[in-house]
Amino acid sequence: MKSRFRWIAALLTILISLFIGFSFNSREAQAAKKDSSVLKIGMEANYPPYNWTQPKKTNGAVPIDGSNSYANGYDVQIAKIIGKRLHKKVVVEKTQWDGLLPALTSGKIDLIIAGMSPTAERRKAINFSEPYRKSTFVVITNKASKYSNAKKLSDFKGAKLTAQQGTLHYDLIKQLKGAKREPAMRDFSAMRQSLASGTIDGYVAEDIEFESYHNVNPNIIAVSLNKMAGFKVNHDDSVTSIGVKKGNTKLLNEVNATLRTISNKKREQLMSQAIKEQPKAGNETKKENWLVTTWKQYGGMIMSGIGMTLLLALVGTVVGFFIGLLIGIVRTIPTPTTRGKRWALNVVKWLLSVYVEIFRGTPMMVQAAVIYYGIAQFWHLNLNRTIAALIIVSINTGAYLAEVIRGGIISTPEGQFEAASALGMTHSQKMWHIILPQAIKNCLPSITNEFIVNIKDTSVLSIISVSELFFVGTTIASQSFKFFPTYLMISAIYLILTFTITRIFNFIEKKLEGKKNYNLMANQVQVGTPKDAGANN
Repeated sequence: MKSRFRWIAALLTILISLFIGFSFNSREAQAAKKDSSVLKIGMEANYPPYNWTQPKKTNGAVPIDGSNSYANGYDVQIAKIIGKRLHKKVVVEKTQWDGLLPALTSGKIDLIIAGMSPTAERRKAINFSEPYRKSTFVVITNKASKYSNAKKLSDFKGAKLTAQQGTLHYDLIKQLKGAKREPAMRDFSAMRQSLASGTIDGYVAEDIEFESYHNVNPNIIAVSLNKMAGFKVNHDDSVTSIGVKKGNTKLLNEVNATLRTISNKKREQLMSQAIKEQPKAGNETKKENWLVTTWKQYGGMIMSGIGMTLLLALVGTVVGFFIGLLIGIVRTIPTPTTRGKRWALNVVKWLLSVYVEIFRGTPMMVQAAVIYYGIAQFWHLNLNRTIAALIIVSINTGAYLAEVIRGGIISTPEGQFEAASALGMTHSQKMWHIILPQAIKNCLPSITNEFIVNIKDTSVLSIISVSELFFVGTTIASQSFKFFPTYLMISAIYLILTFTITRIFNFIEKKLEGKKNYNLMANQVQVGTPKDAGANN
């Protein structure tokens, strides 16, 4: 009976963990769901001065859904003007660049306002509004670089250049004859860091990116491409527009009508203000330790990221354990004697094998994108990010632990199965009282390892913009422009988490092992010392 109570306690732990996980969202996110008059804006919130993330609601910032942070910038102010005209509250859905289109087409956001150009390829997937800003293209490089004085396209011969992944900027490098096109990077923060560290000679971007970066790094220069002979770019590729889902003509017309009311002077004022208010590099007024400054500014975000990481890893491992336990038991059921039962069991085992192979054979990042965006696009089920993340980690962990537990079951000595059968036990009784307690105990090191892996692998959930530790670290690095120390701090936090949890599980393992100096079925005289034995005579 004691073992049964332990299983019941474990199940209650799961239910409580799930309840905490499902309710682990910001107040702003819950309010957005209840309020139908919400305008959900998709952006990176990581591309100043167009958009960025900040910890406080200052300078007209708006809440970021699913977090305790806020978004601000030129795009945010444009969104607020549109929201005011539509009588809707603006909430930002912080999404990575390559996730913006899937988020819009799947209905997770209403508009993309992220400095996006209405290229021909993008127009095939979504509609675009009238332009709300026009830009020119530049190569951003260091002042000391030999390419800083380039006058024509061929002057970039031999230069290692890159641009943001999934943008026109990367294709423009082809026009710079002789330039070495390095792999595209996910965001501008990574490109700025690469330029500062010397791994690239420059990157292609818009002129406003130079104004933004130059505001915090005066040692860079912009080489204009539009003034060079032979450089060609379409009109649609040099402007930024607002993305609207195909078929939503009413919203598109309302957005265009609003943009026509914003004068060019007003737009320039908004951009100038965004450049002034964008995050600065470090603390320029106080000479304070960087770590202290970072914790003062972003301590709340970091603790929130740690909490989300631990929540996903804990719930994912616990739920995944019970998924793996169930699958391990089913896949070790003896073959029934009747034909119908045997056929049904084989079908179930085959389906479970397919599940295990799929989720063990594909990366969790791909699974996250498919489940989060695919379910919304094809089944119109809009999952909350946190719930989607919990599901993804749980089913991924379940696939791995299914094989671990199955191995623990089949490694139990055959004699124990035979002894249990001789006592008249059914298969379920054998598993419950004899086999599983030993198998789970033997599998505990592997389960611990899976928990540790989950703590680190939650970082891939940044693909669906879950605010876990790595996602928060990336945001801080992009705002503070201190990339190496920020990622070093995040690495140290991961190490502390994994080290601590490893020691906790090692303690549990030792407790489960019990005493080593005992003899099975021995009486007091048999286990006593010779002195004790003499005393009894």
